[in-house]
Amino acid sequence: MIVNLNNHKNSIQESGFTVINNIFSDEEIEKMIEIIQNIDTSKDTFRKSEDLFAIRQFLNEVPEVNDLVFNENIKTIIKEIFGEQYFAVKSIYFDKPEKSNWYVAYHQDLTISVDKKLEIENFGPWTTKQNQFAVQPPLDILENIFTIRIHLDNTDGNNGALKVVPKSHSKGIYRPETIDWSVETEVICNVEKGGVMIMKPLLLHGSNRTTNGKKRRVIHIEFSDRQLPEKLNWSEKLN
Repeated sequence: MIVNLNNHKNSIQESGFTVINNIFSDEEIEKMIEIIQNIDTSKDTFRKSEDLFAIRQFLNEVPEVNDLVFNENIKTIIKEIFGEQYFAVKSIYFDKPEKSNWYVAYHQDLTISVDKKLEIENFGPWTTKQNQFAVQPPLDILENIFTIRIHLDNTDGNNGALKVVPKSHSKGIYRPETIDWSVETEVICNVEKGGVMIMKPLLLHGSNRTTNGKKRRVIHIEFSDRQLPEKLNWSEKLN
């Protein structure tokens, strides 16, 4: 049972993020981990290196996890905080292994995943990764997206928890090199195993290298309530 979702909703609107622990039971998390450990990792959508293991289009590639991911708590969060019309539009699984030196500089998430490349006004630039088309859409589409990050491990500043610049989500496109640290602050988002961090994609965020030899596994899912223009579709739309 989640209490005070209004407080979390306000925190996302004002600061660009919130953390809610105890969304998944240990049993639910262990089942997800077990499913992920038993999948065929040879596909194109899987990226494997010493520093990072990632699965793009995670909910499509590993559909066995969907019922676990969308438990009653998550459904309540989507409905109460995001809105009745929101659906999943992008999903990635990240595993930062124990010895990872993977460092992520401050950035905003400025692209969406779509099914094809079309010349549409105010959409661009475009990129393609593993037959996946990504494009920077107009600002209002980005402003409407919510991201849920489900934590399969206890995560703090020592194993790559996200660091964020509160309120930076409300400043439009904010180039990291222009951050004025005399006015901005940095917050490390500690999240317990089974907890979630919810954030707006325009929030400046990054993460440091792992220093405590502990894993950091996260399921990252983005949600929107927008239909895209013309014949453009979200590549991963899931209701």
